[in-house]
Amino acid sequence: MEKVTLIATATMGLEALVAREVKDLGYEEVQVENGKVTFTADVSAIPRANLWLRTADRVKLKIGEFKAYTFDELFEKTKALPWPDFIPVDAEFPVIGKSVKSQLFSVSDCQAIVKKAVVESMKKRHNIEWFDEDGPYYRIEVALHKDVATLTLDTSGVGLHKRGYRYLHNEAPLKETLAAAMIMLTTWKPERPFADPFCGSGTLPIEAAMIGQNIAPGFNREFVSENWHFIGQAKWDLARQEVEDMANYDQPLDILGTDIDHRSVDLAQNNAKEAGFGELITFKQMQVKDFRHRGKYGILVGNPPYGERIGELNEVERMYRDMGKTFQQHLDTWSVYILTSHEGFENVYGKKATKKRKLYNGNLKTDYYQYFGPRPPRQE
Repeated sequence: MEKVTLIATATMGLEALVAREVKDLGYEEVQVENGKVTFTADVSAIPRANLWLRTADRVKLKIGEFKAYTFDELFEKTKALPWPDFIPVDAEFPVIGKSVKSQLFSVSDCQAIVKKAVVESMKKRHNIEWFDEDGPYYRIEVALHKDVATLTLDTSGVGLHKRGYRYLHNEAPLKETLAAAMIMLTTWKPERPFADPFCGSGTLPIEAAMIGQNIAPGFNREFVSENWHFIGQAKWDLARQEVEDMANYDQPLDILGTDIDHRSVDLAQNNAKEAGFGELITFKQMQVKDFRHRGKYGILVGNPPYGERIGELNEVERMYRDMGKTFQQHLDTWSVYILTSHEGFENVYGKKATKKRKLYNGNLKTDYYQYFGPRPPRQE
């Protein structure tokens, strides 16, 4: 098997970042569409993409794509795909599905037809009538969009945002993939201070530490495709060795996370220890109006409360006003990046953003307000 086509799925608004990450891994044949980045690569890209992609949701292996207006068409064209090349005789292969703007709108029927078609394809190759499905796990997805059916195998298993360090979290946790994206959209470099004044369970500071020391986000977890025969253990071992070789554990970092709630601070400290950054990240209990930092030319990234709940808006707006005064007075050399769904944020904060970008926090449309500070003086 020389080349495979992979799809790195992405939250709306993060596709360009995912594409940049894919190219940084050395893959050039990259196509960007809404919600996904498709690329062609050697099979070794499956372990590498799963281990390294910080902003993608999962990595899927594309088996085939075709137009399907009838159930017969879906069955015959699915059956013609090379399923036995990928799925072994003892595999467990459930089918999930989705359908958008397509004539075949019954997802359950599409799933059943695809399952039957794959079984028929496997029967023909292996010359047996019954599959016990008690071996490795290969989840098939049939995704119909405008009558085009895309058939994939999920290579990730649990979503890529599950890094393995956050066993506990607060009420509204920031997804790790979005946190990484927020940091990657800043001008932060590991030599500069980094701060999050609304650290919650510590996701932003921990993701910053991983980026700062070039630690692959998947270094501490497992993937469903690790025991797939056509990839092989050697490729996974090589990819994990690359992760170890590329990490810069000696890179010093100045990362601070603060929160008004002492329980969140305790939670963040525990998660940082789990990720291996217990000694590297500082956490403190602090109100945002009391936030201070001795460092210069730092990067502050925050995901404050949005005031979405009834009765919270006045309190949140008061905090935004305090935040604007504090940051402008005490962090005059810093760059500030704030994510919120509050459409009048700039007015309440007291300053127009240098730039803003639309991002989705779950299903909630938010804006990422970016306030650029002065550039640090060049080092001699």
